[in-house]
Amino acid sequence: MAIIKAQKTPDRAAPLSERSVIGWMRKNLFSSVTNSILTIVTLYLVYITVKGLWIWGVADAVFVANTRRECFSISINGACWAGVIAWLDNIFYGRYPRAELWRVDLGAILLVVWMLPLWLPRVKAKVLIGLSTVFLYPFLAGYLFTGGDKGLFLQVMVTAAIVCLIVNILHSAIGVISGKSLPEFLINLLGQSAASDKSQRNILLGILVAAFAVVFTWQAGWNIQSVSWTKWGGLFLTMVIAGVGIASALPGGIILALGRRSKLPVIRVLSTSFIEIFRSVPLITVLFMATTMFPLFMPEGFVLNKLVQVIIAVCLFNACYMAETVRAGLQAIPKGQFEGAHTIGLGYWGTMGLIVMPQALKHMIPNIVGSFIGLLKDTTLVSIIGLFDILGMLRSISKDVPWLGLHLEPLIFGAILFFIICFAMSKYSRYLEVKLSTDHKN
Repeated sequence: MAIIKAQKTPDRAAPLSERSVIGWMRKNLFSSVTNSILTIVTLYLVYITVKGLWIWGVADAVFVANTRRECFSISINGACWAGVIAWLDNIFYGRYPRAELWRVDLGAILLVVWMLPLWLPRVKAKVLIGLSTVFLYPFLAGYLFTGGDKGLFLQVMVTAAIVCLIVNILHSAIGVISGKSLPEFLINLLGQSAASDKSQRNILLGILVAAFAVVFTWQAGWNIQSVSWTKWGGLFLTMVIAGVGIASALPGGIILALGRRSKLPVIRVLSTSFIEIFRSVPLITVLFMATTMFPLFMPEGFVLNKLVQVIIAVCLFNACYMAETVRAGLQAIPKGQFEGAHTIGLGYWGTMGLIVMPQALKHMIPNIVGSFIGLLKDTTLVSIIGLFDILGMLRSISKDVPWLGLHLEPLIFGAILFFIICFAMSKYSRYLEVKLSTDHKN
């Protein structure tokens, strides 16, 4: 009997699933004559669109050719992807010296390794890891990308970044294996678990100083070839501008939002004025003003290159927009949260840092990520002031003699790249919402 029942169960389940699918289609797609007609017309439009794109972009496309004319001789109706393939290095790296591309790749790998612990569940102190990424990684990556001689300040910051990277790797490995932090592991390894907190801190500080001294001596001998910022370009330049802008926009926006809500009139007026001035003009205007006005405010003999001016303008512009996003999140927090924090003895900064700000940022995750996506897309405006970002490189393909007039395929390729990056950011935003339970579902 048991065997007979086991054999009959799949036969009963199949019609049920089929009926449920048919019922769903009838309810949502064919519930009336009008909906049925709209469904059929929409499916037909999707079919002819996908079919046309497939024929043009894949079936009749040319992937191997030396010139645009050769593409036409092979297939006059298909896409000419050969020009995009020939320019891939320029699209991703700009005019960066080909022998030095390993530096850009190494910088990207180091960023992934640095941020990987943020996604490992057993790793502790993720806030400190995130802060170290924001404040120390740019010095290490900046020296890798630019090279040249290092002053004392840059040597110190590069050393601090390398030491922090090593600490992050060891801390993450220990956390994944044992669930402990690196300080706990070192104290146990040295047999100082019974020592006082002060003694343990001194031991850890001594190890950190020794590691700093060793790394400082090691990196002092580095001599990487200098690469001018004018050689930077393509997706590499886009990600540098967007990365620095994203890393600075949120901290800057939090500071400006708190300043706008401050009870001190001077701070409130200055913050409000700063925010409204930058939010009242388009980004392209800010970029033009940055490249023409910044040098006038610099001390005599102090020169900023155009890339630094653009990055500063992008950071300030997006910090002002982020400030309004953060302020909206702060206003959504009930007044009882502030009162409860004061009741348990927390001051202003304790209330903001431990109680209010975490809740506000969780509420504003979609808006924050939306601002980051907008910032990434707005970086294409730098091509107007002479920087060869990815859009500048894509437009340059059509001016190259072998590929003269090739406009459509490069821009479509750029659109696909931007879609992949922005879609990934959007999906990660949704993942954070679910993980942090921002929907507050019961």
